[in-house]
Amino acid sequence: MAAVPSPFNLFHPPNSHIPSLHSKPSSHVPRSTLPLTRVSVHQMLVEEDEEEDRHRNENGNDTSLRSDVDSGGFSHFTVGIRRDLLPKHVAVIMDGNRRWARLRDLPVDSGYEAGARSLRVLVDLCCKLGIEVLTVFAFSTDNWFRPKVEIEFLMSMFEKGVREELGSFIREDVQISFIGDTSKLPGSLQELIANVEESTKNNSRLQLVVAVSYSGQYDVVQACRKIALKVKDGVLMPEDISESLIEEELETNCTQFPYPDLLIRTSGELRISNFFLWQLAYTELFFSQSLWPDFGELEFLEALRAFQSRQRRYGRESNQ
Repeated sequence: MAAVPSPFNLFHPPNSHIPSLHSKPSSHVPRSTLPLTRVSVHQMLVEEDEEEDRHRNENGNDTSLRSDVDSGGFSHFTVGIRRDLLPKHVAVIMDGNRRWARLRDLPVDSGYEAGARSLRVLVDLCCKLGIEVLTVFAFSTDNWFRPKVEIEFLMSMFEKGVREELGSFIREDVQISFIGDTSKLPGSLQELIANVEESTKNNSRLQLVVAVSYSGQYDVVQACRKIALKVKDGVLMPEDISESLIEEELETNCTQFPYPDLLIRTSGELRISNFFLWQLAYTELFFSQSLWPDFGELEFLEALRAFQSRQRRYGRESNQ
């Protein structure tokens, strides 16, 4: 198999992998709406920036990320996103890699490589913004039914990328955790996962949770099996079973914030595809029309702004 670029290449600027002049427009979005979406987002950002300036001048304070992000060189974030309203845990269903490639008459492999670079961009953005947990749905249990050659490529690309970027993640203080039925993965990849988790367990800037060979149904079933064994062994009584006990047995017990505040799904699909079935009980959902390789800084900013505009009630009465 030919060598492939690192999925987490630090030297690619956001969306540099996207052809600029000869790209075919995404067929899942009406052609006439493509420029309008980006223009409307830009106008919204400018208007909010002006509003933040007025608010700061009137009140003499600033709760935005302007100064912090400017020092990091991300000019698009001078729009005044409020730090106190940032989600602690963002989860992403990275959908649309294959469609992105097919729309450009490229091999499916190219779509996955481009999507991996988008993931590296998102990790960088989360680090700079101070988001504490980022979970990505990298490979589902259903994906095992895809063509063998595609699966082999994905496993090879995944292993190569993690090996090459481990040093960078350590330097950037990123903790890496994996959830899912890793027993089905190649032996070399299982060993790598164990090494990565051990090497990064004390990092604290961002926790990147990678869901591989994972599904929401699998997670609930494995939790129930663990609890059932404890009941069988007399460690627990049936009446001891509670929501908090189930939560402790879910694979997201690897993080301090097991419930995502925001779920992003790309490619225009409006479903969660057997992802976090338990954990998404009160999660805010954002569905992006962009295919995953096209999802970059501006698209993430739009999702965060949508999240910050919502009132989270958790079943309680609105304050408005």
